[in-house]
Amino acid sequence: MKKILSQILAALLGLWSATIFIDGIIVDIYADSRFMGFGITAQWQMFLALGIALGLLNYFVGPILKSITLPLEIITFGLFSFIINAGFIWFLDLIFDELKIPLIWPLIWTTLIIWALNLIISKILIKKDY
Repeated sequence: MKKILSQILAALLGLWSATIFIDGIIVDIYADSRFMGFGITAQWQMFLALGIALGLLNYFVGPILKSITLPLEIITFGLFSFIINAGFIWFLDLIFDELKIPLIWPLIWTTLIIWALNLIISKILIKKDY
């Protein structure tokens, strides 16, 4: 449970900080914005919806894709997981009209921000007892 919450929190904070620090990344709210049947009227609600969607993608689909692409992970010393995470954010950009990430460099920087926040948050929330 802590892992899925850390994934969602890292995605939420990462997308929020990416819109602040990276030029060109925009999160808009439309009059007919909806997520799972709920109307979205505020920007924080959109960030929450995007964080939930990206966190669930990372939690459920990420391990499956990483196990399928294990040979590429081994060859690239784990850097292919960065491409998988960038693909998730790009897929999120395709699904949600409210999120706009232009070109490749803002996508790469957004992926780096979310990766770093995920690393920090998972170290804080998930403590292993030995």
